[in-house]
Amino acid sequence: MEKVQLIHPEGKKAISMDKNKYDALKSALIECLKAKKNAPFDELLLCVKASLEGRKIDIKGVLQWNLFWVSLDLEARQELKKDKKVSPYIYSL
Repeated sequence: MEKVQLIHPEGKKAISMDKNKYDALKSALIECLKAKKNAPFDELLLCVKASLEGRKIDIKGVLQWNLFWVSLDLEARQELKKDKKVSPYIYSL
C-alpha cells in the first residue's frame, strides 16, 4: 500500500499514512471547511465523520487522531489556516 509522508508545521517529526486514508480525510476536511467557512476541530471532526459515513468510507484507527495529523499536514502545506488567537482554535481554508 502506498504511503504519504506528512509534514508538521513546526518542522517536528511527522507520521506517514496510507495514501487512500490521507486522500479520503483530506477531501472530507476540505469539503467541510468549504461548507462551514471556519470551525473548531470538534465540529470538523463530526462533519468529516458524517461525510465519510455518507460515502461509505471506513477509516482504520482513531478518526480524531488521523484527522488531527491531516490538519497539521495541510497547515504545514498552507492549504488551511489555524487561528491560534482563540480557544478552541478555529480552522479555515
